[in-house]
Amino acid sequence: MAGLLENISLGYHVAFTITNLFYCFVGVFIGTLIGVLPGIGPSGTIALLLPVTYALNPVSSIIMLAGIYYGAMYGGSTTSILVNIPGEAASVVTCLDGYKMARQGRAGPALGIAAFGSFIAGTIGLIILMLLAQPLTRVALKFGPPEYASLLILGLCILTYLAHGSMIKAIIMAGLGFSLSQIGQDCVTAKLRFTFGMLELQNGLGLIPVVMGLFGIAEVFVNIEERGHIEVFKGKITGLLPNLKDWIDSIGAIIRGTFLGFFLGVLPGGGAVISSFASYVLEKKISKHPEKFGTGVIEGVAGPEAANNAASTGAFIPLFTLGIPPNAVMALLLGALMIHGFQPGPLLIKQRPDLFWGTVMSMYIGNIFLLFLNLPLIGIWVKLLKVPYRVLFPLISFICIIGCYSIDNRTFDVLIMIIFGIIGYIFRKFEYEPAPLVVALILGPMFEMSFRQSLLISGGNLSIFFTRPISASCLIIVLLIFLLSIFFRKKRRVIAELSE
Repeated sequence: MAGLLENISLGYHVAFTITNLFYCFVGVFIGTLIGVLPGIGPSGTIALLLPVTYALNPVSSIIMLAGIYYGAMYGGSTTSILVNIPGEAASVVTCLDGYKMARQGRAGPALGIAAFGSFIAGTIGLIILMLLAQPLTRVALKFGPPEYASLLILGLCILTYLAHGSMIKAIIMAGLGFSLSQIGQDCVTAKLRFTFGMLELQNGLGLIPVVMGLFGIAEVFVNIEERGHIEVFKGKITGLLPNLKDWIDSIGAIIRGTFLGFFLGVLPGGGAVISSFASYVLEKKISKHPEKFGTGVIEGVAGPEAANNAASTGAFIPLFTLGIPPNAVMALLLGALMIHGFQPGPLLIKQRPDLFWGTVMSMYIGNIFLLFLNLPLIGIWVKLLKVPYRVLFPLISFICIIGCYSIDNRTFDVLIMIIFGIIGYIFRKFEYEPAPLVVALILGPMFEMSFRQSLLISGGNLSIFFTRPISASCLIIVLLIFLLSIFFRKKRRVIAELSE
């Protein structure tokens, strides 16, 4: 307990410096803005801002990027409630009851409970994060190269299994990402491979040009094609503070959503989207009036909003303790940590406690900032929603190009970004998710290094992965996941045949 208090004290000393407070505020402000504006999302924003962080203090950079992520979870509810368009994917469920509440003249309580529910969930999530981080680190210290290799296989397997679309398509994307990660120098022999004689590829494909293309440029293309006229709620927004009945109806949903969202957020592939849907389904199941869900009940806003914010906090556990990102945004944060010279994993918290505890404490401060940003500035966010996308997309494209070029001052990186922007647009048209590709692109070199180190240790004997308990357990879970997926696919096929 004394050690935990010392770490919390260290975190507050780091987070409460003027510089880090400023970047925490900048992060949550940009995150809220991105959450409010439909069609950009935290992944694209973090990809755009990665080059900016090069010149910053590493701790300040991670604090700002983390703020963008959980800030977007807050901001997404505003668009869902007022416009019926989710500003962020995790806020899709909020549209169901939030928009109906706005139509009934209860936009204020809907926005208020979304903000307060998010704050409560974020706070509880941070307490759980602080309590679990140290024990998980001690377990993670038992990991060697075989355990890491097997764990990375498990992470990619779960990510593809829980993908929002087709599992086959997710596996294809993960395989493509892993293949792309092999471009450049061999991690053991340093020989060039798959460069086709191009010197620009000798260090591999740059993470930033790839993610800027897949998330930034591709998003612009999709929104240019799909964006129509957005009808913004025109009624006067009053009564942002929920009344006693609203709190009685919502508090249970907030608590349940917090714990459900946090632990789903820890799982690779779980994240805020699945958490918000799971929370909504849970509340509807246990409700005394399930038929009212979808007509404007406040529990349908409170639960999912609490769940997606708790999930964004839980996602930091596997990132910091194991070095494994559970979703695409965490993959980008992993890339940011590596760019700044950090190696996420069991030794990170021990070697750089200022980074971990400073980031955790800044998240609590950021939650307070967000509470004040989301409620008093509702009027400003409503006006921002009226900005035409024809004004936004040239600005986003310009930022992408400048940010990509500024990394190494190479036009080749801009070309890579444009190519992956086109590829990303095509992927979305055919419903291929880019997230497994990005995660595999980042984890690929880590897996290859761990796998080859394991073989060097064992003299080329693959049994090392099955004779070590932790490694064998991970591989058994992988096998079970594949067997379950085959079972459920056959079951669905039989049901479909019987129904015909």
